[in-house]
Amino acid sequence: MRTLYNLEAPKKPTNLSLNSDLLKKAKALNINLSATLEQALKSKLAEREAEKWAKDNKRAIKIYNEFVEENGLFSEEHRDF
Repeated sequence: MRTLYNLEAPKKPTNLSLNSDLLKKAKALNINLSATLEQALKSKLAEREAEKWAKDNKRAIKIYNEFVEENGLFSEEHRDF
């Protein structure tokens, strides 16, 4: 599986605009803003990549599902459930 992004890329300072009350409360709880944003962006990137993959492969998935519907699974005789 390929990685979503280069884990070795250097950090880059970035300016953001945030809700001031949200920022104040996060700081009061010692929430690491950089780590939290990186995790949120990683999750969003994975979600978008999955959506793109499903869109790009929609035709193949449809054809495969139709094949399985007509012919069953290739290993069906080996299933115990």
